[in-house]
Amino acid sequence: MKNTRTKFQWFLHLRTSVLSEGQEAKSAAEESAEGLVLLEEAFTMCSKGQKFFGGERIGYLDIVLGSFLGWIRVTEQRANSSLIDESKTPKLFEWAKHFCADVAVKDVMHQTDKLFEFAKLLAAKHKSSRET
Repeated sequence: MKNTRTKFQWFLHLRTSVLSEGQEAKSAAEESAEGLVLLEEAFTMCSKGQKFFGGERIGYLDIVLGSFLGWIRVTEQRANSSLIDESKTPKLFEWAKHFCADVAVKDVMHQTDKLFEFAKLLAAKHKSSRET
């Protein structure tokens, strides 16, 4: 397992997995998943057994992490792997379900299929810029 500093860079790995293909995307997704285990630990400490980071209602930290859920789902599809997994991060898995089902969020969450198509465009643009 990588050092803790690398785990805190889960977003960089998430970004790499969105912009890459094949084994590079899968490896970056795995690195991102390791970082999410640390977020699982933080959620456990902050939530104290409640639905969200700060209690029973969505708060600032929920919005911050929730804004990445669409990209996490895209990464899962592109890398054919699971990042927020019921067996590896059960509390974050439940948190994500509660977050996406909340009345304040459910109508404004990105549709994964549309975000996935956008990610393919970003990846193609990124690939062409690396080739020039």
